[in-house]
Amino acid sequence: MQDVTQILQALEAGDVAATDQLLPIVYAELQRLARHKLSNEPPGQTLTATALVHEAYLRLVGDVSEQRWDHRGHFFSAAAESMRRILIENARRKKRLKHGGEHARVDLPEIAAPALERPDDLLALDEALTQFAKESPDKAELVKLRYFAGLSEQEAAEVLGISRATAARHWAYSRAWLFSQIKSDTDQTI
Repeated sequence: MQDVTQILQALEAGDVAATDQLLPIVYAELQRLARHKLSNEPPGQTLTATALVHEAYLRLVGDVSEQRWDHRGHFFSAAAESMRRILIENARRKKRLKHGGEHARVDLPEIAAPALERPDDLLALDEALTQFAKESPDKAELVKLRYFAGLSEQEAAEVLGISRATAARHWAYSRAWLFSQIKSDTDQTI
């Protein structure tokens, strides 16, 4: 992974060819993170791990001249944010009337079971996370890495440069805060 930092520095210096070197090194890790994240998504998700990785990667290196990464942790943090935005955009798209947002989604093989996909839940999480980021940007970043990128507690701690114990405390606090916020928003709309 030290190679990643060197390649990122080369990209920052304007070496466009470094993009070709970066993808093979980070692809497997990004693919693993995307598979992990999508495995936690409700049934009916139309994005595949490959599509999520490719879209996130294109956003990350699309305009190399505007990108600045300090180290590999910063790159993977940016990848987590990119994956988050893609999933949020996908949930918003599904809610639009044009895409059948007013209808309940049901998987054909499971017609007897109630539809489990709820874009509203993801959008509520996004709103709460945006508010949370204003109060505690470091804890919000941990949530993005854990929830949207699928990093483990240890991996997220390493990316953020904090101890695992601190990551565990921040994760517990963040989950409680977000749950409380989402619950109070849901109670107000009922």
